[in-house]
This record gives sequence, structure tokens and C-alpha cells, in this order.
Amino acid sequence: MSDSSYDKISDALDTTFESKEIVKKEIKEISVSEEDRFKKDFSDVRANIRELIGTGKEAIDGILKVATEGDAPRAYEVVSQLLKTVSEMNHDLIDLHKKTKEITKEEVIHNTQNSIYVGSTSDLQDLINSSRSRKKIIQNENIIDHDEQA
Repeated sequence: MSDSSYDKISDALDTTFESKEIVKKEIKEISVSEEDRFKKDFSDVRANIRELIGTGKEAIDGILKVATEGDAPRAYEVVSQLLKTVSEMNHDLIDLHKKTKEITKEEVIHNTQNSIYVGSTSDLQDLINSSRSRKKIIQNENIIDHDEQA
């Protein structure tokens, strides 16, 4: 717009018009970590499932009243379907917790390096192979002592 059109508008509105320079602000990008996204998604999903369970409970209460007052078989069928659906949502909520634990758990790997055995070689062999051990128990009790024969 030209300056004369600004003047015409100012005269028509009985005000003064001041032009200001538009300052553009730089947009800053906000980075959100994967862990924060995961926590937010988990809390959103959990809240949604809990809300659906609550709504399902209210619907069950309402349809039960209809079923008992009308004695219609279809109403009882709807009640059973709602009960099954709410039950499945409860299972989904538990599965959500299990999956969250699986995702968030960190596997800890224990590596043992440079192990030292303190003992004799024969003791180590006794530990490794007990069937060849020097200390194995003798099963045969028919041992004849040579001192008793005399």
C-alpha cells in the first residue's frame, strides 16, 4: 500500500497510522528424546485404556438395567459382549505394562575375565571331573581288612 492510502485510512478512522517494521523471530527447534516420547506415549495409551475401561463399566451398568427390566435375550447378549470387551481391555493394560518393562529393561552382561583359581592341580581336577576324583566315595562295602584274617 502506498503512503496516500495509509493517510486515507487514517483520515477515515480519525486516527493516526504508524507503520512498524515487522521483526521476524527465529524459530527454535525443540528436541525431545526418545525416552521422553516413549514415556508420553505410554502415559497416553494407559490413560486411554483406563478411560475406555471406565466407559465400558458405565455401559455395562446401563445395559444391565435395560436387560433386567426388559428380559430381552439380545440385551443379555450385549452385556456379555461388553463384559468380554472390558475384560480384554484389562488384559491390554497388563500387556502394556509387560511390554513397557521389556522395552525399558537394560540387559546386564556379566563378563568374567582373568579368573584365578587358588589351589592345587589335583583339587581343580577333582572339581572339574568328579567321576575321576581322588575323593570319590567307594560304593563297594565288601572290603576285607587283612588284619582281621589272622
